[in-house]
Amino acid sequence: MSSEMCGDRCCQCVGRGDGMDIFSKYVLTGLICIVAIGQFVQVITRYVLQVPVMGLEETMLYPTLWLYILGSVNASRENTHIRANVLEIFIKTTRGHTILAIIGEVISLVVGLWLLSWAWDYTQYAWRVWRESPTLYIPTFYSDVALIAGLGLMMLYTVWHLWRHVRALGTGEPA
Repeated sequence: MSSEMCGDRCCQCVGRGDGMDIFSKYVLTGLICIVAIGQFVQVITRYVLQVPVMGLEETMLYPTLWLYILGSVNASRENTHIRANVLEIFIKTTRGHTILAIIGEVISLVVGLWLLSWAWDYTQYAWRVWRESPTLYIPTFYSDVALIAGLGLMMLYTVWHLWRHVRALGTGEPA
């Protein structure tokens, strides 16, 4: 989209082609391809050739977990995650919608920071214990750390969206 189509706030347009859009597009596409190829190989070898590949489930854990977490981060970045905003039906003003968005972002931030503290404790535990997968002895820390990385990024984007809404409330413009 060009800046003429978006008005003054081009940074809010989805698909604007900035560095983070490009990075997330390629990382998520790569991860989904790896997961799809891994599942295809598993189905073909196990059910068609009757020769299961040992350790394939263990190796698929890593890209699958990172895909889920980074997909959630991407939805948070784009502000496109699923919501049930029933109150938006009854609120008619732009200011009311902005206040409702601020309340939602504050609740998301409080809950997210609470979960982030749990994720930090879990990451410290995972670092201390340093578990390994049962067959290939791959350290599970590399999948465990996805949780704190994802929650941390989601909280950064939540703060960013909260700041946008507060700024929009002050200027009177829609967020």
